[in-house]
Amino acid sequence: MPRSAPRPGPSRSGRPDGLSAEPEALFVYGTLQFPDVLKALIGRVPGLEPAALAGWRAAALPGRIYPGLVSAAGTVHGVLLSGLTLAEWRILDAFEGPEYDRRPVLLLDGRSAWVYVYSLEAEVGDDDWSSAAFVARHLPAYVERCADWRTRRGRC
Repeated sequence: MPRSAPRPGPSRSGRPDGLSAEPEALFVYGTLQFPDVLKALIGRVPGLEPAALAGWRAAALPGRIYPGLVSAAGTVHGVLLSGLTLAEWRILDAFEGPEYDRRPVLLLDGRSAWVYVYSLEAEVGDDDWSSAAFVARHLPAYVERCADWRTRRGRC
């Protein structure tokens, strides 16, 4: 869910802005895997390719239309975003807000990536998030909410 302010405090990886000097990939498993959501947030669709992550699941969050990644037996499927600029990373970090921590992970195919992990695991139930249900019920309105959030936040 969009937030109105960037997350305060130090970077999540201990490096400036939490990233190295080289562009890095981001594994996304929820709303950020949809091109229309990315366009609304960062103004473009970066490189996308299918990817999977073992040992995690995209959990449905009570009362929310977006998921949270939590540790679990199994595999979560999503996409790998590549070619993000530092400004785009900052936008996505602010969008994810304090409920998510950006962490490095190793994907099933051996590539390294960052991923946003849900930090309030105690709030998560047993149901998995459904991307098909999200598209069928929420995607157009969610894209509008993302665009409104981006407008309120201001352009980089």
